[in-house]
Amino acid sequence: QVQLVESGGGLVQAGGSLRLSCAASGSIFSRNVMGWYRQAPGKQRELVAAITSGGSANYAGSVKGRFTISRDNAKNTVYLQMNSLKPEDTAVYYCNADWVDDTESYRAYWGQGTQVTVLE
Repeated sequence: QVQLVESGGGLVQAGGSLRLSCAASGSIFSRNVMGWYRQAPGKQRELVAAITSGGSANYAGSVKGRFTISRDNAKNTVYLQMNSLKPEDTAVYYCNADWVDDTESYRAYWGQGTQVTVLE
């Protein structure tokens, strides 16, 4: 079983910064992708940023240049540094980890979500 535990959400003024953390535990496949998604009220969940175990990252266009994703493989932890926050970044942010294991089985796991609220 795999568990993802997020932390670091909160309330911040526009232009401020927050750092999210997500610690994974359990049977984690070594080659994996960890990422952050977000869901605002009335909207679909969307990818914010993702990073492979090899360190390759990709970002949604709306956050590129403002957010930075990173990871510590030794700690099975992924981080999201969010700078220059805007009110439209307000959402519940979810941590995700997924992989295809040696049996070609796809596995995906989600955290419980952490609220980020950006005030104008």
